[in-house]
Order: sequence, then structure tokens, then C-alpha cells
Amino acid sequence: MFATRNKDKLTPPEEALPGREGSILEPEPHFANGRPIVPPFPGHLETAYVGMGCFWGAERLFWKMPGVFTTAVGYQGGHTPNPTYREVCSGRTAHAETVLIVYDPARAPFANLLKVFWEEHDPTQGMRQGNDRGSQYRSAIFWTTEEQSRMAEASRESYQRSLTAAGKGTITTEIREAPPFYYAEDYHQQYLAKNPNGYCGLAGAGVTCQIPALA
Repeated sequence: MFATRNKDKLTPPEEALPGREGSILEPEPHFANGRPIVPPFPGHLETAYVGMGCFWGAERLFWKMPGVFTTAVGYQGGHTPNPTYREVCSGRTAHAETVLIVYDPARAPFANLLKVFWEEHDPTQGMRQGNDRGSQYRSAIFWTTEEQSRMAEASRESYQRSLTAAGKGTITTEIREAPPFYYAEDYHQQYLAKNPNGYCGLAGAGVTCQIPALA
């Protein structure tokens, strides 16, 4: 047993749960498209990670996009290696629920992924999304290339201008180089393909995102 803590604040490393060495996932093919969800992936593909609140609905958004090869859900941005869902829910790992997106940049430009990311959740809510409260539901972009980093930062600035013009709040999205990604349990993978009537709490801010072109 372990105690929960204030879920609106990130747990410092010295208070984080210890976790474990091995992955908690026994990987199966992607339930919706049959492709692998663990590497290695074909060499022409790129990888990015996003947090948009509960990862069930967020993953479905991306596996349906043309040019996305595969997706998976997991835990990222905290301190505890290979945590369980229960450990993440305790607030004592500092992880966010995130979606792994493996995509073909020739068919699914990163700008397209960013537009879906910004518009399909509310990035101004801090440590929550709607009724889902806690640090695991924070908004995040974890990039793997310098181009992704530049585009993410530029899109945040652009979207903030649009949000401000619409009378909305300040973006709280965390943007940084991708830390280790720990796969969630199998029952979370492609949850809404396995449970079509399952919970999806995604709700955007109702503001269109214009992704700026970068030289």
C-alpha cells in the first residue's frame, strides 16, 4: 500500500515511488490496426509524445489520422520507472498520461499532429482536463527532434495569441525533449477500440489553431 499526495503538484524525485526495472506491458499488436506498438519501427518514421489528459481518447484521435503508423499509451515526464496505473493515480510518480505517436512525416506532417493536439483539448487547465484532476492529466508535448521542438514552441505562441483574442487563459503545456516513455498496461492500449462506448473526457477550448510556417 502507498499513500496518495496532493495531485495538483508534481512529486519531487526524493518522494517518488521506486517503480521497477522491467516493463509492465506484454506487448500485443495494435488492437485497431494490427501493427506493432513497440520498436523497432520502420526507419522512415518519426516519433512524438503528447499528453492531453486521459490517454484513452487522445490515443484514438491519432491512430485514426492518415499517415500515423501506430500509437500506444504510457506514462512519461516523472521519476518512477515502469509505474503501474494505480501508482500514477496516487500522484506519487510525477508522470503524465501520454500517447506515443509513430508517424510518416511525408503523409502526416508534424504540423497536422500539432493542430489536433491544440484543438482537441484545453491546454490552459494546468493539472487537470475537465473533471479529471491531477498531475497525470497535464498537457505536454515531448519532442524527439529539433524540428519538432521549434514547431511545438512556435505553435504554442501562435495558439496563445488566438486564445487570448478569444478571452481564454494562459497555456500551461509542458514542452521539452522526450524523457523515458513507460508503456501502460495492455488493457489501456487502444482502450476505445476495445470498449467503443468507454469514457472519453476530451474537450477543446473551442478556438482554431493556425500552425505557423517555419523557414
